[in-house]
Amino acid sequence: MSDHRPHGVTRGAVGVLAPLGLGVLVLLAWEAAARAGLVDPFFLPAPADILARLRDDLVGTNREFLWPTLAAAGWGTLLAAAVAIPLGIAIASSRIARRLLEPYVAASQALPAVAVAPLLVLWLGYGLLPVVVLCALMVFFPILLGTVLGLTEVDPDVVEAARLDGASGPSLLGRILLPLALPSLLTGLRNGVTLSLTGAIVGEIVTGGRGLGLLLSGRAAAADTTGLFAVLTLLCALAALLFALIGALSTHLRHRQDT
Repeated sequence: MSDHRPHGVTRGAVGVLAPLGLGVLVLLAWEAAARAGLVDPFFLPAPADILARLRDDLVGTNREFLWPTLAAAGWGTLLAAAVAIPLGIAIASSRIARRLLEPYVAASQALPAVAVAPLLVLWLGYGLLPVVVLCALMVFFPILLGTVLGLTEVDPDVVEAARLDGASGPSLLGRILLPLALPSLLTGLRNGVTLSLTGAIVGEIVTGGRGLGLLLSGRAAAADTTGLFAVLTLLCALAALLFALIGALSTHLRHRQDT
C-alpha cells in the first residue's frame, strides 16, 4: 500500500521530533556525566536536581516571584505595541516619515538594556514602571519591523481593487491593510515577546524589582547554582511557550487567509 500522507505533515513531524530528540540526548548525557562525577555539581548540577528545584519553586512561595516578571513583560509588550504599530503604519505609508524616522529607530537598537536601565531609574524612580518601559524598549523594534514589513508586502492589486470599491484612509487601513499584514505583525510580536522577559529580568536586577530578576540576584549572591539553573529553565520554558502560542495564532491566521 502506498503512503498518502502529505509531505508537509511528515516534514512538520520531523521538524518537531528532531530537535526534541537532540535535546533529550543532550539531557541524558548531561545527567549521566553528573551522576558519574565527571562534572562538578557546583558548576553544572544534574538536570534531575534542577527540575526538582524548579518543582519546589513552583509549588512553594518562590512562585510569587513569577507574577511580577510576567506582569512587567506583558505591560511592556502592550506599551511597545501601542507605539510601534502606529509608527510602523506611518513609516509604511509615508516616504517622508520613513526618511525622517528610520535612522533614529535603527540607532536606538545600539543602546544596551543594561546601560539604559539605570537612566530609567533616575528618570522614573524604582518600581514597576521603569521595568515596563525597559521591556517596551526591547520589544519595540521587532513589532515595528513586523508592522512595516507586513504593510509593504500587501499585494498592490488588492489595494487598488479596494480603492476602486471606495475604500480609502482609515477604512482601507482597517479593512484591508491591517488584516493582511496581521501575520507579519504577529511574527514581530512573537520575536519581541521573548525579549520582553529579558527586559523584565534586566530591569528587576538593576532596579531591585520583586520578580524573577530579584530571585536570580539573590541566588547568584548565595552561589546557589542549582537555584540559578532552575530560574533560567523556567524563563526558557516561558519564552518557548509564548513563542509557540503566538506562532500558532499566526499560522492559523495565514490558513484562514489562504482559504
